[in-house]
Amino acid sequence: MALTNGSWVTEFILVGLTGQPDLQIPLFLLFLVMYMITTLGNLALIILIVLNSHLHNPMYFFLFNLSCIDLFYSSVITPKMLMNFMLKKNIISYIGCMTQLYFFCFFVITECYVLTVMAYDRYVAICNPLLYNIALSPKVCSCLMLSSYLMGFLDAMIHTGCVLRLTFCDGNIVNHYFCDVLPLLQLSCTSTYVNEIEIFIVGGKDIIVPTFIVFTSYGFILSSILKIRSTEGRSKAFSTCSSHIIAVSLFFGSCAFMYLKPSSAGSMDEGKVSSVFYNIVVPMLNPLIYSLRNKDVKLALKRTLKRWKIS
Repeated sequence: MALTNGSWVTEFILVGLTGQPDLQIPLFLLFLVMYMITTLGNLALIILIVLNSHLHNPMYFFLFNLSCIDLFYSSVITPKMLMNFMLKKNIISYIGCMTQLYFFCFFVITECYVLTVMAYDRYVAICNPLLYNIALSPKVCSCLMLSSYLMGFLDAMIHTGCVLRLTFCDGNIVNHYFCDVLPLLQLSCTSTYVNEIEIFIVGGKDIIVPTFIVFTSYGFILSSILKIRSTEGRSKAFSTCSSHIIAVSLFFGSCAFMYLKPSSAGSMDEGKVSSVFYNIVVPMLNPLIYSLRNKDVKLALKRTLKRWKIS
């Protein structure tokens, strides 16, 4: 084989989520339905936010970006995963594998920071409502989103660059359903010590820092909610935050389990199950969480449907 970027391997074989033949078709149908829900849900939310002027505020600006990220994020992983259930050998080229790894890292890291920004948005809305329009002006919102994308871009470059320096001599069977960092490290025939340190530092920063900010924000939010005297006011304030904190806990919890545990703890099969949550379940749940319990989104949907009927 020709030498490619310091590697003798020109293609990889993705093992998939499970090797049990009886589960292939049921899992294919399950994840196909989940992917369809993810795609339609996020597209619908994007269209509603664009078409309805009363949703043009900071909260929905961040939600618009989150939906865009989830839409592309799931499309990087799920189609290739579905192929695993239908093909005997799911082959991906070396360049394709590194490209998938980069975009996976970019979207997952960006989502970490977008969820953090959304927690800050809820903090300002509940704890400092009079300063909301100043603290989250269009310029500030744009800077926060640009910073989130920039962090995703830079950290994805670091992760992918560190994998590109590895040499894959003959092993090309990736024990996963997509090209992730940890299963690729297992195939390297050169030292992965630098990579492990890099994952712990950069990955730890991308999980611990946003998690700290999110839970600090919600600590202040909870304190403010408890000071509200009316039961109705407390219920309304809590309902605006409960969905977000559930999504954040599921996303950061599964990421932390996958990337911050010692390499000897658990197995890659456990990592696969954990990765299903932040790769597939969370992008599917986000549009449902932020729309089914949201009166503004329901109103926007009704207005949009009426407009289409009239036209």
